[in-house]
Amino acid sequence: MGGLDFHLLVAALRADRADVESYHRVLVDTLGGALPPGMVEIARRRTLADRVARRDGRAVSVRVTTPDRVLVLSADAHGGVAAEIHQVVRGVVISRKPASVDGWLAALAGELTALADKDAKARDALSRLLDG
Repeated sequence: MGGLDFHLLVAALRADRADVESYHRVLVDTLGGALPPGMVEIARRRTLADRVARRDGRAVSVRVTTPDRVLVLSADAHGGVAAEIHQVVRGVVISRKPASVDGWLAALAGELTALADKDAKARDALSRLLDG
């Protein structure tokens, strides 16, 4: 993978991340500039207070779209995180499977690893994530 270790990437994504907002920050802030436009989508819930204060609101789901998969991480009703992996063929979702957060992270790391193998900018961003 050009010097990047798959297991280190999964560990870096897993560290101290128990909610959707945390994953949003990692994917958009740390990796956002390196990932292709539209690859990461964030759904937010805005309260009236958020609207009045002109805040973005709280991230409630993160969707990572790749040619073969859509990885969805969303806040569940009890404050936890629910994960789903959708299989895509020619732009059509043919299956949706619930996944553990660890399984979702492994799938995400695999997709990011494949992207890093093809794109130097993505590889540099992933290296920065692993270094710090």
